[in-house]
Amino acid sequence: MTNMIETYHLTKTYSDFTAVSDLNLHIQKGRIYGFLGPNGAGKSTTMKMLLGLTKPTRGTFQINGKSYPKDRMAILREIGSFIEAPAFYGNLSGEENLDIIREILRLPKSSVGEALKTVGLFEHRKRLAKKYSLGMKQRLGLAGALLGQPPILILDEPTNGLDPAGIHEIRTLIRSLPQKYDCTVLVSSHLLSEIELMADEIGILNHGRLLFEGALQELKDWAQRQGLPIDNLEDTFLALIEEDNLKRGGDR
Repeated sequence: MTNMIETYHLTKTYSDFTAVSDLNLHIQKGRIYGFLGPNGAGKSTTMKMLLGLTKPTRGTFQINGKSYPKDRMAILREIGSFIEAPAFYGNLSGEENLDIIREILRLPKSSVGEALKTVGLFEHRKRLAKKYSLGMKQRLGLAGALLGQPPILILDEPTNGLDPAGIHEIRTLIRSLPQKYDCTVLVSSHLLSEIELMADEIGILNHGRLLFEGALQELKDWAQRQGLPIDNLEDTFLALIEEDNLKRGGDR
């Protein structure tokens, strides 16, 4: 299967701190790739490098056959993103907020309505953004990422701060996107149970290094061979991180 995103020894350092180290990701076309790791593991930094928001110290990457840094602008035109909490103009409606993004991207006016319908906000399109609930704001952020139906979506903690009903809504929506739009999704979350229900493949980071990459069943098989718990993803993840921390001399 074709890889939509590949990184080659991708590394980001800040002075004497290494946020991402020698990272080699392989994200297949049309799949949902769950990006897991403790706080500070390097997930957000990796996503920001893929989006051109921060420059790699070493290494490079390819997205949809285009290489960074040579094809940087062409890469950006193929990605829709949701990084951290989305910010909107509170005194503008949801529709007006998306229209600003649409104009920047030079997309047809119809793209705003299509995105709002996809995330279930079309009937609330005239409501001021400041009157949206947190769940509605998260969905509006996803609508912004979906404008123009990009082939790649990079979503950083899209369910952050939501109640269980809101989490279920966003998870169901994300799960439907590859088939609906023939897109590839890279999604990070600290909710392992959600990634377990959502992702086709996962990558596990700790201290900037990739500990595992593959399908969930491959992780279970590998963890069993290593003598790690396999009852659920959370137990396997915690044991894997603990083992890696012990190898690093107890560094947490």
